[in-house]
Amino acid sequence: MNIALIIAGGSGQRMHQNIPKQFLTVDERPVIVYTLEAFQKHPAIDAIAVVCIEGWENMLWAYANQFNISKLKYIVHGGKNGQDSIRNGVYELRKHFAEDDVVLIHDAIRPMVSEEIISDCIAKTKTHGCAIAVIPCAEAMVVTDDGDSAMVSYPRDQLKRTQTPQGFTLGKICDLHKRALEKGITNSVASVTLMIEMGEKVFFSAGSEKNIKLTTTDDIDIFKALLHVKRSDWIK
Repeated sequence: MNIALIIAGGSGQRMHQNIPKQFLTVDERPVIVYTLEAFQKHPAIDAIAVVCIEGWENMLWAYANQFNISKLKYIVHGGKNGQDSIRNGVYELRKHFAEDDVVLIHDAIRPMVSEEIISDCIAKTKTHGCAIAVIPCAEAMVVTDDGDSAMVSYPRDQLKRTQTPQGFTLGKICDLHKRALEKGITNSVASVTLMIEMGEKVFFSAGSEKNIKLTTTDDIDIFKALLHVKRSDWIK
């Protein structure tokens, strides 16, 4: 089976809004609903679980009913940071699914995830045991020590920009979190960084520039534009 684990445990402080950014309404839909709908519509996704910020669980169930997110089966409490939240989610899934089932861990605030990205992550996870959605680094990269200046550049062809979903077999990601706690690693910023900190090799799946993460109000503007854009017929 293939399970989507949507991480919606953050408060979104960098957005400077009065409610968590995953629950902000854009074009008459909460951001998290766009994300849920992407996995709801994907034919290979069997179930959805959400790690939710405390106090918003009932609202999330209401949204699921309102927008016909029938694959939503579990809502789990978030933790004190991202690593905590993901661990809460995968440990809950382990109670209901098999060790070799695939779990796609995805940010609630990446609402433009496409069917192609989800499909490729599932396929690569089944082949390699894990798959991280990535895109090339197109910009020139520099290294800074003081945050204000640089004298060293870094080859961009050696860099990838990671996104979500990040796919794993359920047994693999649960074991990873268990071993990380035993080593005292408690605040890794993402599943991919946790894998690398634990000495594990990560494999890539397809991402997209459109698969944006809503972090600031500028990102909301970009998201609204993407919702309404239509590609010109002349573009090959």
